[in-house]
Amino acid sequence: MVFNFFIDYLKHRFTAKSRHGTHSPFVYKLTDEVIYDFKSKNDYKSIEEQRKKLLNDDAVIEVTDLGAGSHLNKNRKKSVKEIAKNALKSPRLAQLIYRLSGERNPELIIELGTCLGITTAYLSRSSPEAKVITIEGCPQTAKVAAQNFKDLGLNQVELEVGNFDEILPGLIDRQKKLDFVYVDGNHRKEATLNYFKWCLPKVQEHSLLIFDDIYWSKGMKEAWEEIKQHPDVTVTVDLFWIGLVYFRKGQVKEHFKIKY
Repeated sequence: MVFNFFIDYLKHRFTAKSRHGTHSPFVYKLTDEVIYDFKSKNDYKSIEEQRKKLLNDDAVIEVTDLGAGSHLNKNRKKSVKEIAKNALKSPRLAQLIYRLSGERNPELIIELGTCLGITTAYLSRSSPEAKVITIEGCPQTAKVAAQNFKDLGLNQVELEVGNFDEILPGLIDRQKKLDFVYVDGNHRKEATLNYFKWCLPKVQEHSLLIFDDIYWSKGMKEAWEEIKQHPDVTVTVDLFWIGLVYFRKGQVKEHFKIKY
């Protein structure tokens, strides 16, 4: 599986474009001003300091994994620092998600897969006026995340603990619209497609859905291809690590691979 992932990465690097190979004004602007905005921002510092604390935390917790699990470690008991090292999004990717959220200026952010809460913190800081609802399947991991939110003063984050399949449909039903949804959990084809389909009735022109680990497995690659071909989807951006899905009205359907 790791070998196939590496091969997919090499193929992506050889076929993806930079902003200068992008002929869509929307995607060019997105790439130039958001994806390739590598300037440091004040919000990054405190979150990365919190990450450092997690990377030095020897506490051991019992992990409840309701998804496809890890390529690296299948043990149920793990130290916080091990989870922080292997499961958290890198600063580079978490900060990209921060910028993508900020560009949309959402009223509501939904995240599937809180983990230890570092990416959640970036989402919260990206849009201080937005309500952030994050769902985590593992109670002990969620407990660590909740403490991180408290330490960072993230009062607008609502953390729900449980199975995505049980929580998400009702959560979506209660919303008038979906602004920004980040799916980072249960990396299985059927589950991923279900999350996408459940979101569809509430998406609108300015909605952004982000799917993590779209090259995780054969099933995830198939799910990503099905999402791209859905008639409601007009623009997708494949950044290898994540896939962006837009629903822009009047937009010619186009799919882009961007180097990141």
